[in-house]
Amino acid sequence: MQAIISLALSFLVFTFGSLLVAIQIASGQLTPRIIATTLLRDNVIRFTVGLFIFTLLFAIGAISRVNSSAPAAIVWISAALGVLSLAAFLYLIDHSARLLRPVSIIHSVAEQGFTVIKSVYPERWRESVGPLQVRDVPGKADEVVLHAGSSDIILAVDVKSLLSQASRTDGVVELAARVGDFVACGQPLFRLYGGARTISPSELSSSVAFGRERTIEQDPTFAFWVIVDIATKALSKAINDATTAVMAIDQLHRLLTTVGGRDLRNEYLRDGAGRLRVIFPTPDWEDFVQLTCREIRIYGADNLQIARRLHAMIDILENVLPESRRQALRAERDLLDRMIDKAYLLPEDAALARIADMQGLGGSVNE
Repeated sequence: MQAIISLALSFLVFTFGSLLVAIQIASGQLTPRIIATTLLRDNVIRFTVGLFIFTLLFAIGAISRVNSSAPAAIVWISAALGVLSLAAFLYLIDHSARLLRPVSIIHSVAEQGFTVIKSVYPERWRESVGPLQVRDVPGKADEVVLHAGSSDIILAVDVKSLLSQASRTDGVVELAARVGDFVACGQPLFRLYGGARTISPSELSSSVAFGRERTIEQDPTFAFWVIVDIATKALSKAINDATTAVMAIDQLHRLLTTVGGRDLRNEYLRDGAGRLRVIFPTPDWEDFVQLTCREIRIYGADNLQIARRLHAMIDILENVLPESRRQALRAERDLLDRMIDKAYLLPEDAALARIADMQGLGGSVNE
């Protein structure tokens, strides 16, 4: 029993100590946002630490209730937990080494982004669907509800609750900020139209969750933001890791392909009768394209790998996405070409930077 207690305690100390150092290094080289979005959400780490703690408490509880010997069943259970803890510890070392690689972190964030995108934009893109008619858009608000709580960031919104409240009062509720926006105390939070002005501010505020740091649950741009953070840090002069930035663009390419195929026009929510009830601001296509391309272009256009990989991404997206998505992509290509003209002194280098390459350098060339 004492050996199992020592084993479990050693595993806990080593696990927490090594993970703390690894998290500090990874957050410094990639981005601090990965701590909340990836590492703290990893179930393998959770279950392994839980097993260590359970083994430790089980052995302590057993040894404290006996004098000289313990029942055979208790001894065998403790031994099994000790062996299982040893196997889990060895697996955790390998899992942590793979988890903290840049490609694993970026891929994990992208997978979470796919889930959020499909949740926020459930419908696929249809060219036949038109925008909301101008006559349906409400005019001046009958009442403005100010944020009365602490100054924080909007983490999530209970849209179904707002839709129910607006339908019940036969009015329209407009959220004055988007998920991910910072809202200061006294800043407009809701605009109410028609019968919605009878809804109490506390009832409306209870539909919005606030926090000090953005989360990914209802924020479709947050995954883009984290991956762009990783790419721009990799392109900094202190790190200068263009390969990591290319891997980040690979995942941004996947995310943009998914976003481009979704119907982003869900800002206006209607009831069962087709009447407008809730105005819930969400990012549009230009927001996603600019978030993906602008910072990486500014920090990495003078790197051949980044310029060529951005060109490849834009070219492929232009070919696979609907026509309505292409104008924003063409604008980004034009900005990239103009940036290349300023960044490269030799025309041969500038011509090479304009060649689309999925690998950045040395890969397949898209003519």
